[in-house]
Amino acid sequence: MKLSKRGEYALRALIDLGIAAELGWPMLQITELATKEKLPIKFLEQIFTQLKAAGYVKSRRGKFGGYSLARPTSRIKFGAVIRLIEGPLAPIRCVSQTSYARCSCPDEVHCGLRMLMFDVRNAISTVLDRFTLADIVEITLRKYRRDKVTPPFLHRSIPLTAILSEQGEPPIRGRRRVEAFKQFSGSRGSQSHDGRA
Repeated sequence: MKLSKRGEYALRALIDLGIAAELGWPMLQITELATKEKLPIKFLEQIFTQLKAAGYVKSRRGKFGGYSLARPTSRIKFGAVIRLIEGPLAPIRCVSQTSYARCSCPDEVHCGLRMLMFDVRNAISTVLDRFTLADIVEITLRKYRRDKVTPPFLHRSIPLTAILSEQGEPPIRGRRRVEAFKQFSGSRGSQSHDGRA
């Protein structure tokens, strides 16, 4: 399995949406995501169309519109997203669980290559199906805190949740947002993980 640019961009964008939601910013504009990740906006829009159709993200139009996660981060598995964007995880079709196709080998049952590729497929799917977006967001935020680097999206001046709260739900304010800022107080700004600006 090789992750294409489309798959990489989809995963990076979902991680960013998860981080932003955890920090009290559940909706991001596509221009923010594209700028932060240095991605082409049109390509990112195509990816979000696919993620939206599959129920991973939702959108809102208008001046304060954007994209947000449509499911809890704990219900978004990386394996499922990669299968959606890239297709099967298996390196060859004759070992795929989701899109099996007979290979050209005359004796598929005793094929050494197929046995090896079964192990490869199983290793890949075990890891990708185990991790959720919540796991990766938590790991990423922990690394930001450890390295004293300000996570993205904390620079916003007005929480969009204060403007766009769902009917019947109070906007996310106060304590959760203050806690997010406290965790990163004294940080060195938006430096990358290797210390370069």
